[in-house]
Amino acid sequence: MQDNNDQLYTEYVALQQKAADLNNASAVLGWDQEVYMPPKGAYFRGRQLATLATQAHELLTSEKYENLLRGLMRLEGLSDTEKHNVRLGNEDFQKNKKLSPAFVDELSRLTSESFNAWVEARKKNDYSLFAPSLSKMIAIKRKQADMYGYKDHPYDALLDEYEKGATVAMLDLVFKKIREDFPVLLDKIKAAPQVSNDCFHQHFSATNQWDFSISVLTRMGFDFDAGRQDYSEHPFTTSFAPSDVRITTRVEESNFASMLWSSIHEGGHALYEQGLPEGQYGLPLGAAASLSIHESQSRLWENCIGRGIDFWKFFYPRLQKYFPRQLEAVTLDTFYKAMNLVSPSLIRTEADEITYHFHVMIRYEIEKALIEGSLQPADLRDKWNELYWQYLGVKPKNDVTGVLQDVHWSHGSFGYFPTYTLGSFYAAQFYSQAKKEITDLPHQVTKGTLDPLLKWLRDKVHQHGRRYTSEELCQKITGQKLDPAYFMRYLNEKYAGIYGIK
Repeated sequence: MQDNNDQLYTEYVALQQKAADLNNASAVLGWDQEVYMPPKGAYFRGRQLATLATQAHELLTSEKYENLLRGLMRLEGLSDTEKHNVRLGNEDFQKNKKLSPAFVDELSRLTSESFNAWVEARKKNDYSLFAPSLSKMIAIKRKQADMYGYKDHPYDALLDEYEKGATVAMLDLVFKKIREDFPVLLDKIKAAPQVSNDCFHQHFSATNQWDFSISVLTRMGFDFDAGRQDYSEHPFTTSFAPSDVRITTRVEESNFASMLWSSIHEGGHALYEQGLPEGQYGLPLGAAASLSIHESQSRLWENCIGRGIDFWKFFYPRLQKYFPRQLEAVTLDTFYKAMNLVSPSLIRTEADEITYHFHVMIRYEIEKALIEGSLQPADLRDKWNELYWQYLGVKPKNDVTGVLQDVHWSHGSFGYFPTYTLGSFYAAQFYSQAKKEITDLPHQVTKGTLDPLLKWLRDKVHQHGRRYTSEELCQKITGQKLDPAYFMRYLNEKYAGIYGIK
């Protein structure tokens, strides 16, 4: 009986890993498309990506795979790890088989077309060049929602792709709380003496910014023998295996804030990917728990650590050596306050930790409306500008600083944005627990000793893969379900010190 168990499970693993090989080969081509590919390569790259995506889909929806899963689910004697992989594999199968190979091919081709249209539209600062591809993308995502099925709202089916169990009903309450609670803190900050970020708006050479970001990533624990950093139009992280994880960033020489925190943010994602168990490659337990947990890792490193005073007690003297003329007369206190300036802004990735969530909420409201059909792509620019004025009191200067600033919709990633807010909530709760369990963590950070935090995250989060849902993992780590009060407490304590408010 045990031999039969071993044989069936070995066949299951081989098939899963073969599909992972195809998907990761596709990811390499996708990374190249966004980093190095010449513009004329777009058509054939779309074809290549579609071929690989379709083949992987066919493997994991095949009769052979279904029979393997059925056989394994009837067996006794599987280990706990094996049971989790089989159960999650079956969940994925039940979902994947709702999509036909022809649909997967069409979606993959359209994603390549849409991405290249977005890049061209950004270059020419003209949303109308992207709108036709976006219209097709929205239509196919509605079709995907219908194929998956949903109970209350078509957007629920797409949310489930990134955060299992997330619904419009749940997220409406999350963003309702943000609309109600955040303005209280914002009003206190507005009434306080204001801080300045003028020190960031000088000339900072791209080469020195790059070199400093590499030094920070190295100190965080990013393994450059198992990854690399490059430039792209929009910062992102992609992984082909825990031993090959790529991140990208972008640089602006007239604004120091543009690059570094993007690198730290993507570095947080990459550390998660490098920490996943190599022995589970291609299997459910070799993948991240969810997008909100992934975002908890990037937001924890970017904000709780990278925008914290303890981090800069170590790194600021080193940064001053890279930019002596720009920063020699700028005190650490001034620099720290500058990076945490609270002010409504246009660009999500450069927003402060409070107003950032209004950026996310705007995208959430727009995505819901596009998927349900109450908003048409032709009206998207006007709606975007209207919501930015309503929630943040700012108006985009052009399409690049407005509706074209994010790559997500060109990828068809409808349902991704809410995980940024959920991830921030998880990050604050996890960081609070880490400070309880790691002896003198803040003092260690002041010495540039970040290994204990990374080891804690490896143990508490990374090693588990998809074994737990987001809520289950949070309960296991902190003893509680997700509680937004941790995030509000973190914000109030941090900004009380920066702005001198109660």
